Amino acid sequence: MITMRQLFKGIPFMGLAVMMACSQGGDKAVKSAQGDATPKKEMVRVMELQLQEVARSVEYPASLEGFEEVHLAPASPGRIEGIFVEVGDRVSKGTALVQMDRTQLHQAEIQLKTLETDFKRLDTLAKVGSIAQQQYDQLKAQYDVAKSNVEFLRENTRLLAPFSGVISGRYFEAGELYSGAPNTQAGKAAVLSLVQIDRLKAMAALSEKYFPLVRNGMEVAILTDIYRDKTYTGKVYRIHPTIDPMNRTFNVEVQIDNREGLLRPGMFCRVTFDLDKENAILLPSMAILKMQGSNERYLFVERNGIAERVSVTIGKRYDDDVEVFSDDLKTGDRVIVSGQSRLVDGVAVEVVQEFNL
Repeated sequence: MITMRQLFKGIPFMGLAVMMACSQGGDKAVKSAQGDATPKKEMVRVMELQLQEVARSVEYPASLEGFEEVHLAPASPGRIEGIFVEVGDRVSKGTALVQMDRTQLHQAEIQLKTLETDFKRLDTLAKVGSIAQQQYDQLKAQYDVAKSNVEFLRENTRLLAPFSGVISGRYFEAGELYSGAPNTQAGKAAVLSLVQIDRLKAMAALSEKYFPLVRNGMEVAILTDIYRDKTYTGKVYRIHPTIDPMNRTFNVEVQIDNREGLLRPGMFCRVTFDLDKENAILLPSMAILKMQGSNERYLFVERNGIAERVSVTIGKRYDDDVEVFSDDLKTGDRVIVSGQSRLVDGVAVEVVQEFNL
């Protein structure tokens, strides 16, 4: 039987055991809490930032025009005997297009024939010295004037195609009187309009600051709204030598090969000039994040195991890459390109892979 004294003697030992057990349990709890407080590192992939050379380009709107266009008309008003083509007809250089009234031409030819007979007779007498030189010179001058008049009428009563092209306008019918009054969109008088479409041109007005960078023969890219998936190549063939003082621009004419016949004069196009090359920061578009509800763009850079948020401005896109601008980026920075969607500024990260540009 345990006496009261024996019971109280055992209490200090039991208390000590309980205290030791509590002390050990407390140390484990503290250690566990300390272990849970250690931050977890996010796994990321990075890319070392390097400057890349890119072509600096500018784009200007323009309208396509026929490389050559002419509004055909005789030198003087008169009745139209015949028109041999319709709108849309393709013609070759030298093809007869219009025949004007030939009454004046026939009269001039008869007069020339008479003067030619008299001149030949007088020329024979002049060789043997039977007539005065003054009389000979007067008749020769009349003959030369009559001959020139006939050549002029022949050229202006029969209108020929000056180049190969397509008839783009017909403004009279056979038998009508050509008056010489302006009747075309260009404000010119014409019986027919002829345009060349196997070659086209576009005129763009560039800012004066690009004048030293544009040169004849340089290639440009032509884009149209109709054929969005096709890029045409053109060449600069004429640079206007003066700057317009009103808007500080100068005109550049670009030639476009249109042997396929898909393009037409009057179409809207965009002309892109690659004017210079310079170094720029290009990064994969997936590395750039956008803040919800705003247009702010940003990315993360790994520095000493910490993800730092950097605000950027977006430039031009080059295939899968995008140009970025920021005063906080420099060559050699390790830009996070994978795993950045889980990051916040200042979080610890661990790099598991590094790409090279």
